[in-house]
Amino acid sequence: MVPLIVVATAGEAAPLRRLPARVVVSGVGPVAAALATARALFQAPAPLVISAGIAGAFSSSGLQPGDLAFSSRMIQADLGAWDGDAWLPLAQLGLSVSPAEPHAAEFEAWSGAAQAAEALGAAYGPMLTLCAVTGDKKQAARLEFRYPGALTEGMEGAGVAHAAWLAGAPVVEVRGISNLVGPRDRSAWDIGAALRATQTGLLGVLRFWGSEEE
Repeated sequence: MVPLIVVATAGEAAPLRRLPARVVVSGVGPVAAALATARALFQAPAPLVISAGIAGAFSSSGLQPGDLAFSSRMIQADLGAWDGDAWLPLAQLGLSVSPAEPHAAEFEAWSGAAQAAEALGAAYGPMLTLCAVTGDKKQAARLEFRYPGALTEGMEGAGVAHAAWLAGAPVVEVRGISNLVGPRDRSAWDIGAALRATQTGLLGVLRFWGSEEE
């Protein structure tokens, strides 16, 4: 068996085709990512599932375009309810993404993620998944307050992680930073550098995972 890499777009997949892994393009968003991951794992189990691609970084993380980040947890950050200006998470609502147990759509990363990140000089911490990315400083600050230490914002990680969790497969999110979370200024994005960082991160994960398997 080889690891499964799930990316949202064909552009993110193109540089990865020569890696010793199965690469699946899911489409954008957590639902598409979860469905594509579940289908891929049904077709063939994987010893490790990786959600990969580019992401925006929160300003408090210190990350800049071209940097690399690994997840400690993958969090579906917009799953809950608003009560005026107050945010109510699933646990407070008495709800769960699992029919069998309390679960707040926060998924722990593969046990080797911290060591792999350290070996590559990458950041390591929580990564947020949202259905709609943030476009202003106020919302970015709200998310940073609600999820202390959050590194990045993306649209697929928690969906991939949810499907992997249901299948009993370890999972990690690997993101190259393309921009900072906040006002949408495409002139400040560096997608090329983010894709190169992602590829470096994936190579590192696969080497580290391979050494664990030996």
